[in-house]
Amino acid sequence: MNITELARRLRAHPEELRRKLPELGFAVGGKALKVDNRQAQKIMEAWGEMKRKERLAQKVEMQKSLGRGKDIPDAEKKPLTIPAVTTVRDFASLMELPVPRLMQELMRNGILASINERIDFDTASIIAEDLGFKPTREEGGAAGEDIVGIEKIRDRVEGQAHENLSRRPPVIVVMGHVDHGKTRLLDAIRKTNVMDTEAGGITQHIGAYQVERKGKSLTFIDTPGHEAFTVMRSRGAKVADIAILVVAADDGVQPQTKEAIDIIKSADLPFVVAINKIDRAEANIERVKTQLSEAGLIPEDWGGKTIMVPLSAKEGKNIETLLDMLLLIEEMAAEHIVANPHEHAIGTVIESRVNPGAGPVATVLVQSGTLHVGDDLGVRGLHFGRVRAMQNWKGDALTSATPSTPAKIIGWKLAPAVGDIMEVPASVKDLKKIKSTDSSLKATEEVASIKVTKSAEGAEGAEGGKEIVNLIIRADVLGSLEAILGMLDKIHHEAVGVRVIQKGLGNITDADVNTAEASQAILMGFNVKPSGGAQDLARDKGVDVREYKIIYKLFEDVVEELKKRVPSETVIHEQGHFVVMKNFRKSDHGWIIGGRVKGEKILPGAKLRLSRGGEYIGEGVVKSLQLGKAEMKDAQPGQECGMLYDGKIKPEEGDILEAYSEERKIQSFKIEGVHLR
Repeated sequence: MNITELARRLRAHPEELRRKLPELGFAVGGKALKVDNRQAQKIMEAWGEMKRKERLAQKVEMQKSLGRGKDIPDAEKKPLTIPAVTTVRDFASLMELPVPRLMQELMRNGILASINERIDFDTASIIAEDLGFKPTREEGGAAGEDIVGIEKIRDRVEGQAHENLSRRPPVIVVMGHVDHGKTRLLDAIRKTNVMDTEAGGITQHIGAYQVERKGKSLTFIDTPGHEAFTVMRSRGAKVADIAILVVAADDGVQPQTKEAIDIIKSADLPFVVAINKIDRAEANIERVKTQLSEAGLIPEDWGGKTIMVPLSAKEGKNIETLLDMLLLIEEMAAEHIVANPHEHAIGTVIESRVNPGAGPVATVLVQSGTLHVGDDLGVRGLHFGRVRAMQNWKGDALTSATPSTPAKIIGWKLAPAVGDIMEVPASVKDLKKIKSTDSSLKATEEVASIKVTKSAEGAEGAEGGKEIVNLIIRADVLGSLEAILGMLDKIHHEAVGVRVIQKGLGNITDADVNTAEASQAILMGFNVKPSGGAQDLARDKGVDVREYKIIYKLFEDVVEELKKRVPSETVIHEQGHFVVMKNFRKSDHGWIIGGRVKGEKILPGAKLRLSRGGEYIGEGVVKSLQLGKAEMKDAQPGQECGMLYDGKIKPEEGDILEAYSEERKIQSFKIEGVHLR
């Protein structure tokens, strides 16, 4: 048989075959062109045995690597310095590991990365620790959160001459766990019933409102309560002067309560705790105070500094006390709650949407200066439009908006992103015109464009056996879409994942349905509906279209879809080693052998790896263990006993049988930082 033909049958390169034949015991010259058929048959058998041993060695290495690194004491872990961002190739080189081995470990952690793909320090450090290293960040590493816009506002206020500054209404942010009564509290404060417009007791978008108390104005920002709006809520904290932390007297401190406390502390905000729902029979104010004290908030009546006001938003009880406390805090922080109303306006975008009739509409909280109708709007140095009309929170027309006034602005060329800093330039010539190719617009265009935009990940398929749920997301406003995407970013799992292949604002269209059919995606609409044609098309094509009014319902549905796809996990438990001393005879189920147990105990039913001379040559199972004529429940270290070994390879004296067991576990589906209702 021709060497080339033999190599083709063995799925090997001819040069590789010639190189390895001497290792297999075949004396074939390096330039041989043919071998006889009988020898070719022996070569194929030997080659198959060699490949079987290689696969077995890889399997053993994989099994043993599952627990490697995690059990190494910190003192024995090798130090490893990792840059803030590195490629898979460079990371493998740092650890002196083969690239395929690293890619395998990344896949086990739910990361499908190519050899040149960049990974951040946080990801790299987790992988390094699992592989037995002690990672540290290279100096000059990751930068923190981008606070250029916030710093610009701060500099604008602090850079003013003291005589130009005047007091402005305090901006108050309301925070707390979902369903603890934040919207009802604001409703009680405003004496208007906005609550009926909310779905499921959860505020869907950031709203800004103003009220009067003792001749003073107070501006309230109502941040949505569910943790899916973490990004929006954090931005709310950045523009606020005072916070109200709402805690239900019957429910106590919950996960999102703690999250809100962290946001308030990180923003260094003065705050007051509103203990709501004291009208309920299950209310326990002292228990809530105890829980808050455990979170570091000591009540004033316990000798601490935290103002706590028990109240009932439902019955309107103690609302005036809360407002008086807010005015007291405002008075104490008066020197910081100031602005210059006589300069060009600057503020923060707290809501953004595309209105079918009016085009892009955004709500801006003016933080310094005064905004007038006709002013040019600058965002990130670009000319985003001109103020054609403004409205206050009641919908009344405004001609100007002074500091701490929330104003709904019509006249944008493009919807800005929530959290963007809006400023009126000294001269419109200072602003660049918007170009479709402008890289600084990518984030805005990607999320805010009314046209659906494709995700960069959309073209990738599910690799490495990882199950991917494809989604197409449509939302009514930018804040909701941004929050949904931020919420989905929290989902990380080694076996399943979510890919948003398209996202955009506005109603679900025929194009969305066609894309969903082609990509087998679930079409999810948040506060939007399919057009008439799209609904019929989806029904004809069998596309799964789901509509939501409550954001955590959307998230829970995504989690349920992922849970259906989570596979079971194999956990390897190593047992002892059995050193073969004698092979007595062949039996119906294998061989009856005698030997000594080393290391750990061995149990009947354990799986076995057979090694000879340091090389793995076979696998088997312990059918039974016997001492004399009695069967054993286990064989302890140091014992000599008999074993009924079930396997294809005959054990010989001196062989070592490594025992282990496999346990199938359904992997838990836990998302860090997310607590479902």
